[in-house]
Amino acid sequence: MRVLILSINYWPEVTGIGAFTTYRAEHLADAGHDVEVCTTFPYYPAWKVPAEYAGRFGLTEERNGVRIVRSRAYIPNPVTSIKRILFEASFVLGVTLRGLLRKRPDVLLVVSPPLGLAAPAILLSRLWGVPYVFDVEDLQPDSAADLNMLPRWAVRLLYKVESAAYRHARLVTTLTPSMRQRIVAKGLSEDKVELLEPRMDESLINLPAAEGDAFRRKYDLGDKFLVTHSGNMGVKQGLDVIVDAAALGRADDSLLFLCVGDGADCERIKRRAADLDLGNVRFLPLLDAEDFRGLMAASGICLVTQQQSVSEIAFPSKIVTYLAAGRPVIASVNPQCEVTRVMRESGAGTVVASEDPAALRDAIRALRRGDLRKAGENAREYACARWSSARVLGELERCLTAAQDPAMRSLAAKGLKP
Repeated sequence: MRVLILSINYWPEVTGIGAFTTYRAEHLADAGHDVEVCTTFPYYPAWKVPAEYAGRFGLTEERNGVRIVRSRAYIPNPVTSIKRILFEASFVLGVTLRGLLRKRPDVLLVVSPPLGLAAPAILLSRLWGVPYVFDVEDLQPDSAADLNMLPRWAVRLLYKVESAAYRHARLVTTLTPSMRQRIVAKGLSEDKVELLEPRMDESLINLPAAEGDAFRRKYDLGDKFLVTHSGNMGVKQGLDVIVDAAALGRADDSLLFLCVGDGADCERIKRRAADLDLGNVRFLPLLDAEDFRGLMAASGICLVTQQQSVSEIAFPSKIVTYLAAGRPVIASVNPQCEVTRVMRESGAGTVVASEDPAALRDAIRALRRGDLRKAGENAREYACARWSSARVLGELERCLTAAQDPAMRSLAAKGLKP
């Protein structure tokens, strides 16, 4: 099967959609499929193109059996709503032009956001006479409406684009049960919307304590109890709650808050921690795979934080990573959100109200005094049952095959094998 993937994020990006798309593409290639990815140059989460890619207008490279076709896009820094629209528009234009020059695939896998990828998806699908699968990682119109990010006319336009994307797709896939239900509620039939969950990294299971010890020595962390937030450091993460919790707990010199990663809000958060003279907060950049394993092995508690206004369907990929690594988790999030449901199902830690630093501080104290080992075991067991590579990537291949062959999809809907 020849698969063409359209995605704004890809390797060497290691967080969010970039990581998802990369492991999916490489799994398909490893399974013997011909896989090509149309994307842009890496930029996320720092919103800056690395020096080795800077100044290029296009590039084709290959990694782990996947052809990667890159086109230049306007990368804003700092990011504003208007600049982000221009960024996504420039990417959609570039990927459309590059896509037109590719060989005809058997099926298109289109990763949203950006929602604007619906345009090349529909165009290329009709031009080649092939189906596309629209993979929804974030419901952009709903997020824009919830956060009042755009004027009403722009939100209405997004909903129209979303409707067209779903209507013309052979199949719509998404990350979580709540996202699936939200999409179905927009008028799609149940059998057109499939659950395609994130995959955990099995290499994080049962990390040796020695890797954590080596990480502590490398970064001079001593025997501090590490409370870690890793990944994107953007506005939606609401990282002020960590800084404020650290300020409330500054008297406890046995504990260190470790913020690892980069993003649009990173520099502001660093300045705020410095202004408050917080010796119990440290910042590290994005880590390579070896150091990240060490970080997970060394961390006592991991944090998921979100602003109260973030949609209840948002699902940060870090929760999968933390649970796979067997880390106890505290989630400072909207109590109605998908993360809360996972935390309650897994028994991997606790949930506190978002943007409440006192509640976060108290939860850290309580969990630290409690059974951290049991919480970690619960986390690992839940991750292995729900997000194993074999199950998740098997579903990906099944969805693409079924989209390509309507007869197989009809059989699958009836619970029959072809």
